[in-house]
Amino acid sequence: MKECVLKLGPDRPRPLSPLKLECLWIGSARFCSVLLDLHFSVLFQFRTFDPCKQLWCSHPDNPYFCKTKKGPPLDGTECAPGKWCYKGHCMWKNPNQVKQDGAWSSWSKHGACSRSCGTGVRFRTRQCSSPAPSNGGQDCPGVNYEYQLCSTSDCPKHFEDFRAQQCQHRNPHYEFQGARHHWLPYEHPDASKRCHLYCQSKETADVAYMKQLVHDGTRCSYKDAYSICVRGECVKVGCDREIGSSKVEDKCGVCGGDNSHCRTVKGSFSRTPKKAGKTRGAFSLPKGARNVFLNETEDSRNVMGFLKMFLVPPGARHVLVQELETGLHLLAVKNQATGHYILNGRGEEMKTRSFIDLGVEWHYGVEGDVETLHTDGPLHEPVVVLIIPKDNETRSTLMYKYITHEDSVPVNNNNVIQEETYEWALKNWSPCSKPCSGGFQQTKYGCRKKGDTKMVHRGFCDANKKPKPIRRMCNLQDCSQPQWVSDEWEHCTRTCGGLGFQIRTVRCMQFFQDGTNRSIHSKYCGSEKPESRRPCNRTPCPSLWRTGAWSECSVTCGEGTERRLVTCRMGDQCFGEKPETVRLCRPGSCSDEPCHGDKSIFCQMEVLARYCSIPGYNKLCCDSCRRRGGVQSPEAEEHARFGSASQLSETLTAPGKAGGAKPRHAPRRHR
Repeated sequence: MKECVLKLGPDRPRPLSPLKLECLWIGSARFCSVLLDLHFSVLFQFRTFDPCKQLWCSHPDNPYFCKTKKGPPLDGTECAPGKWCYKGHCMWKNPNQVKQDGAWSSWSKHGACSRSCGTGVRFRTRQCSSPAPSNGGQDCPGVNYEYQLCSTSDCPKHFEDFRAQQCQHRNPHYEFQGARHHWLPYEHPDASKRCHLYCQSKETADVAYMKQLVHDGTRCSYKDAYSICVRGECVKVGCDREIGSSKVEDKCGVCGGDNSHCRTVKGSFSRTPKKAGKTRGAFSLPKGARNVFLNETEDSRNVMGFLKMFLVPPGARHVLVQELETGLHLLAVKNQATGHYILNGRGEEMKTRSFIDLGVEWHYGVEGDVETLHTDGPLHEPVVVLIIPKDNETRSTLMYKYITHEDSVPVNNNNVIQEETYEWALKNWSPCSKPCSGGFQQTKYGCRKKGDTKMVHRGFCDANKKPKPIRRMCNLQDCSQPQWVSDEWEHCTRTCGGLGFQIRTVRCMQFFQDGTNRSIHSKYCGSEKPESRRPCNRTPCPSLWRTGAWSECSVTCGEGTERRLVTCRMGDQCFGEKPETVRLCRPGSCSDEPCHGDKSIFCQMEVLARYCSIPGYNKLCCDSCRRRGGVQSPEAEEHARFGSASQLSETLTAPGKAGGAKPRHAPRRHR
């Protein structure tokens, strides 16, 4: 089945009714390729309509969302058993109708090159239209486009990293995690994604996908100087710049060479920082000086404290730089042509990392405070290797090695190594493959300088001369029977209640005669595994008494009582003694003013007795209140209703004769 490759148009997918519509696949791949989007790889048509009137297509992720171009399918499309579409109608197949296979048109002219230098691609196309397939004819075989390499000459002046340029163009446009970044080129570790544009932030080292393919002509990998990306796919290109060629460069860059013209340059360089107070090159400027121009000379140490060690020329390949021993300094690398520091230009932290500069991928490693710098190259510009000393006393020594063509060997070729000065030596034995019952271990070799015991990076030794490892048996003693080992129980998660538990670690351990042990899989311990979790403190938790607020005092003067509500959530299982519910209260001493009887006929009503606690009412109905004794405090709503004793007096004593007037709203007695 062929996939659709062209756009359908502005029609939006229309959801069909919940009824499940049966669809029929249309085998007209050519018509599909003209009308549908790339995602519409399967073609359908409704049975409820004339299948030759209108073509419908569904998306493979949701077959009930369909698109249509509102046009008939291609002539020759099968619409029913023994029938096909012709001129918009489903007709019986007529043997007299001539089946027309498609044929290609002539090729168009090649388009513009994707790059002006450094190898690009250009395309030409053709159409399946001479004639187009009809009446069930076959589609045109082959592809409808071709491409060829163009602008294969190197770019003039400085080397241009095409991938780096594409990342740099995203600086003002692409915002990542709410901020703008300076984007550097990044090669994805997955080879299938290297023709997609990924960039790395200079500020945070985060990697972001720019949601686009790299431009045609971009190198697939920094490890391959010739293979390029074309429409998102990596195309193999040989060093002879021919597509599909298997020709490769030798170690010094000769296409199809045999390394006979390659020379290995090795050496070491030592320097001690200048002592304080003896810095050369200092000068003073006279007062009033104008148009001052300062230019850095070739002095080995600049004002930032960098100490120049040596220079690696352009064209160098398989470059390796390593400290001879741990020193109080930091490696730095500068591009001599641009003056740009490509490593530790600001004295960054010693941290293993990879980075890309001017089309070259570098690997900076730190192991035990020993720094190593490596790249396969080739270098497009000369680079200067420097160190940043941390004191003025320690002498620093760097070893270096690179491969170059014999025509590019430095004039002072004393460091061109013709004889072997490094050799492989036994470094140690690998760990035994088993701790007991007989295992194996083998020799591990390292590279060292002849006549010296100090190991160096393995790149200084010839890999073809590395000795084969020697194998021997080890740990021949019998293995002991594994057994369970339990740690102490941890504290219980609860002090009471029904949810408490505690845990401990239980491991299957094997012990050896040398006093060591190891943890192994539980299946090797034959006995039942001890429990690692158990319940604890599963007793009911004692509840606490809940107390309410104290009520108002039952009297306004003299001695009364206050009450509150005290409850227990757990019935009678509350912790401690039940708090008191009643206590005495003394609002103040009572007045000695004599009582001359009630001043209203309503004082004798039982329903009003609760107002005796209000001073105004008590004075108005002093006789009734004294005869009734102490009364309960009124409710807050009644107190708020009358507000004060004066309002209550006005209610009970209406205008007119005292004691004989009727209230405006006499209280209604409830039966």
